[in-house]
Amino acid sequence: MIELRGIARTFRVGDQQVHALRDVDLDIGRGEYLSLMGPSGSGKSTLLNVIGLLDRASGGRYRFCGEDVTDLDDAALAQIRRQRIGFVFQAFHLVPRLTTAQNVAVPLLLGEVPAAERRERVAEQLAAFGLSDRAHHLPEQLSGGQRQRAAIARATIARPEVLLADEPTGNLDRRTGEEVVAVLEKLQQGGLTLIVVTHDPDLGRRATRRLRMQDGRLVADEAGAAAQEGA
Repeated sequence: MIELRGIARTFRVGDQQVHALRDVDLDIGRGEYLSLMGPSGSGKSTLLNVIGLLDRASGGRYRFCGEDVTDLDDAALAQIRRQRIGFVFQAFHLVPRLTTAQNVAVPLLLGEVPAAERRERVAEQLAAFGLSDRAHHLPEQLSGGQRQRAAIARATIARPEVLLADEPTGNLDRRTGEEVVAVLEKLQQGGLTLIVVTHDPDLGRRATRRLRMQDGRLVADEAGAAAQEGA
């Protein structure tokens, strides 16, 4: 599903060139559950942004679902992101002035989904994520767990094939974090490809495949605890 070959990403900071990614080769199959770990500055989030087409590689080739997306223009990349990739971040990124229902509906508005279908799908999504009674609440009126569930509901309402989560439990307490992880894992078990960036070793071990980065390189690719238990 995802094929990276020789991926590099460099930034210029003042007079210095920073190598955020160095010669990364990676294959990810449909429906896999991966965790991406490593110290701060190792390139985890940069790699996630490249996979999610939020950032362009400086070198190498990227094939997504069989299509070489390396040289596509910004409009084509944006269309793939809207239709096929969902994003969940540590800081939730809900729009403060919009209600929960309105936040969840944003991808459908961007995709020009008709109003009647939009209302129906938003209602279904809120029910699925236990947020029906918070539909008309603003983000500031939600708990941390409710905000993250709303963010996941928004990220998946367009029925993407891949969900990228960058430190999805970083702003949550342990119990709430476990509830959010359970939501993500249920989505993956339904066929979604799930890639999670995390500093939490317990969360990292839950994945069926665990990647580790250091100094912009992929230095480990091994089965996680879930895969080992199922072996």
